Amino acid sequence: MGNNRRIRLGMVGGGRDAFIGGVHRIASRIDDHYQLVAGALSSTPEKAIASAIDLGIDEDRAYGDFLAMAKREARLKNGVEAVAIVTPNHMHYPAAREFLKRGIHVICDKPLTSSLADAKKLVKAAGKSNALFVLTHNYTGYPMVRQAREMIGNGELGEIRLVQVEYPQDWLSEKLEDTEQKQAEWRTDPARSGIGGCIGDIGTHAYNLATFTTGLELETLCADLHAFVDGRRLDDNAHVMMRFKGGAKGMLWSSQVAPGNENALRIRIYGARGGIEWAQEDPNYLWHTPAGEPKRLITRSGAGSGELAGGVSRIPPGHPEGYLEGFANIYTEAAKAILAKRNGEAVPEGLLMPDVNDGLNGVAFVSACVNSSNRGGVWTKLAI
Repeated sequence: MGNNRRIRLGMVGGGRDAFIGGVHRIASRIDDHYQLVAGALSSTPEKAIASAIDLGIDEDRAYGDFLAMAKREARLKNGVEAVAIVTPNHMHYPAAREFLKRGIHVICDKPLTSSLADAKKLVKAAGKSNALFVLTHNYTGYPMVRQAREMIGNGELGEIRLVQVEYPQDWLSEKLEDTEQKQAEWRTDPARSGIGGCIGDIGTHAYNLATFTTGLELETLCADLHAFVDGRRLDDNAHVMMRFKGGAKGMLWSSQVAPGNENALRIRIYGARGGIEWAQEDPNYLWHTPAGEPKRLITRSGAGSGELAGGVSRIPPGHPEGYLEGFANIYTEAAKAILAKRNGEAVPEGLLMPDVNDGLNGVAFVSACVNSSNRGGVWTKLAI
């Protein structure tokens, strides 16, 4: 990777009591390409500074807000080269904009933004900047997801006909947001989460997984979104039928009110010559069924796994590898691109980390689902 001196990383969000910030920090350290040197870790200045000091960040680089951080870090000789944005959705656009226009690379949690209008503005901001924009749809970093993508790209399933993807959880089966539980509180708040609840939080993961593995482009969708918990302002369950360009059909189910499910992301893809199945809770295995033949089990780093899977595997077969490593694979691919830019080189080919356009596609998907459902489940195109 050439000059691999650690990338100076900042973070916006992810302070005390936050969940996803800790995940990003662990992921950034797994392959040792980053060093966290600055942060604006909360919307409350006192909490932001205290959180940064908790993490060992020097007090003079612990900021009370992201704008002050962006302005000062851009002026420092050893200012941050990249920033991880791990705030609630409504802050993704304003924070990313300030760092992009100062030439600082952005690694942003999904979804891209809380609104389609902001997503389109962020695409323009990224296009004007010489900085990279990376979106952490972490499931794209799983080795057997890469394996599925490679097999489909090589034509092993033939022409894709059917895509079935689901992501059920159960943690919002009761009105947890009324208990002051922080994650439930902001994820069910339209002002911070956006117009989609469950469909924006985890439905976007399912949709991204479907398009990433198959390479298909969604043409129209028909959605039924519903909030089963009384008084909840955003959907907690979604059923979506999908029609892809080229004729493939799909169905997506996401739910946060399905008791007995923790993070049960699962995809099944069927083509003219065979099918594949993958489940996030059993991530090291991919089932492949050639038409008319018995099922075959492909294991991570085992017999039958290909170059894409091998390129993002760290440990021998049989050892669990999953959620944190999936995030780390995106951080490491981002590091390869950032280091190339640092050294004045072209960004390496073959990097598969999601970008700002993948983010726009996801926000457009949420918007189309909400519009379709609000109109009684009519077929709706993505407004990109």
